[in-house]
Amino acid sequence: MRLLFLGDVMGRPGREAVRRELPRLRELHAPDLVVINAENASGGVGLAPPEARELLALGADVLTGGNHTFRFKELREFMNADPRVLRPANYPPGTPGQGLTVVRTPAGMPVAVCSLLGRVFMEPMDCPFMAADALLTSLNPEIKHILVDFHAEATSEKQALAWYLDGRATLVAGTHTHVQTSDARILPGGTATITDAGMCGAPASILGMDPAIIVRKFVTGLPMRFELAKGEGRVQGLVVQTDDATGRATAITPIS
Repeated sequence: MRLLFLGDVMGRPGREAVRRELPRLRELHAPDLVVINAENASGGVGLAPPEARELLALGADVLTGGNHTFRFKELREFMNADPRVLRPANYPPGTPGQGLTVVRTPAGMPVAVCSLLGRVFMEPMDCPFMAADALLTSLNPEIKHILVDFHAEATSEKQALAWYLDGRATLVAGTHTHVQTSDARILPGGTATITDAGMCGAPASILGMDPAIIVRKFVTGLPMRFELAKGEGRVQGLVVQTDDATGRATAITPIS
C-alpha cells in the first residue's frame, strides 16, 4: 500500500497548490489513501466547512486537525456529521468531533487515521501518549495500517511519540511547525516518521504568512495582524510504502 500525507495547508495558496499538484502526485505515486492536515486551510488559521468540503472534493480521504481546529464554530456540527474530518483525539471527553477514523482503500484495506496534539509549548491538553494507547487498544486487530498526525511544537516530543509508537503505527508524521525536516526515516520496529512534513502554501513566506509583517513583529515587539503570503503555493508532504500483511513501512519519500 502507498499512503500520501500532505503537511499543513495554509489558506488559499495552499489549497490552490493542492488543486494543482494532487493529480500529478496521484499519477506519479498511485497512493491508495490521501491524508491532509487542514487545520489552517481557511484564511491561514482554522478550518471552516466550505474549505473542508473543497479539500475532500479534491481527493482527500481524511483531513486532520491541530490547535486551530475549532477557530470556526461552524466546523463542530460539520465534523460531528462527517468522520473524515478529525480534531486531535486528546481533547477532553465531550469535545465535538472525533480524533480517530477508519477508512478503507479502493481495494478494501482498512486504515486507521489519528490526530493528536502535543503539550510542550502548547495549550494544556490530555496526554497524547496515553491517548494514543487508548486509541490503538480500541481498534479491531484486523487493522494493521495506522497513520498518526502529531501536531506539536517541540522536536523532542514529536520524536518521542514516534519512538513510543514504533512497531505499533505505520506512520507518525509531525505537523504544526511548517518547515519540512530532513529526518524522514523508518524506525527499527517498522514505523515511518518525520519530525515535520512541511506545509502546503506560499514558499516566499514565514510559515505561510507575509514575511514583512512577521519581521516587523519581531523587530518592534508589537502585536500584528498576520496576513497570508501572496504568490503561487507549493506542496510538501511524504509518501509511505507499506507491507500489506503487517502494516509496517518499507519506504518513506519526502515531497518538497
